[in-house]
Amino acid sequence: MRATDPRIVLGLHRSRHERRLLTGALDLGVTELDTSSNYLGFLSHEVLARTSADLLPRFRISTKVGYFRTPDGAEHSLDPVRLRTAVEQVTRDLGREPDLVFLHNPEHSLEEAASHSREALADACAALDDTAMRGLCGAWGVASWDPSPLPDLIDASTPKPSVIMVRAGLLVGTRTLAAADALSSAWGLDDSMLWGMSPFGGSTNAPLWDRADPRVFLQDGDGLTRVQAAFRAAYYLPQVSAVAVGTDKPAHLGELIDALAYEVDGRVIREYRSLLQGG
Repeated sequence: MRATDPRIVLGLHRSRHERRLLTGALDLGVTELDTSSNYLGFLSHEVLARTSADLLPRFRISTKVGYFRTPDGAEHSLDPVRLRTAVEQVTRDLGREPDLVFLHNPEHSLEEAASHSREALADACAALDDTAMRGLCGAWGVASWDPSPLPDLIDASTPKPSVIMVRAGLLVGTRTLAAADALSSAWGLDDSMLWGMSPFGGSTNAPLWDRADPRVFLQDGDGLTRVQAAFRAAYYLPQVSAVAVGTDKPAHLGELIDALAYEVDGRVIREYRSLLQGG
């Protein structure tokens, strides 16, 4: 069982944004870079442009909008005008148009918009769709930490994204896995249009990785570490074509690339999901 051309996206969520990480990624053949307008204290785009402007054309860059800096800290908004302005700012700060812009965690504001949440989501998606049509980005998508509220809000009036990104991996609960499947079905997206993120639930040093052995999810995983096996299995929980993973160590990135050569055992994955569902 193997995802079609499984890809690694270098995520900058907790990264120090050091130039050596980008050069190391390129040396390893990793040419997709994911960041967000609010990463690195809302300075991610500016720091990338200042320290690595010559490297950025060699990457396919995805970023996210939805969180905004205010005097009192960060706030989230689905306001279409603010979202369009944010995408315009991304281009100025990066010095180039991003290849992909995600609507970042739309669920964060949907509770406040309870009485008109369907319209709020549709309008936010339309704003990003408009930025892509205007050439401010190559395409747009939705990145959601908790997609469970989203599928029921999507109808024929909701613009369709090119990509959705959700949590993936062995630490993702059945509710989130089911919501990710429902969200991709609601928009009619296939597996090639799904990305995963946070494959280790935040840390490869969590005690769980000493107690559990993810190599059981692979057809022949004896040659891998438990962390490598957990990463490989993440491409099927839920099934995605790419996984965004953060690190400040190119060597760690290389170890994860090595894991892509191994095959996942589809039967074990199905049994695991059945157990999660109580079946």
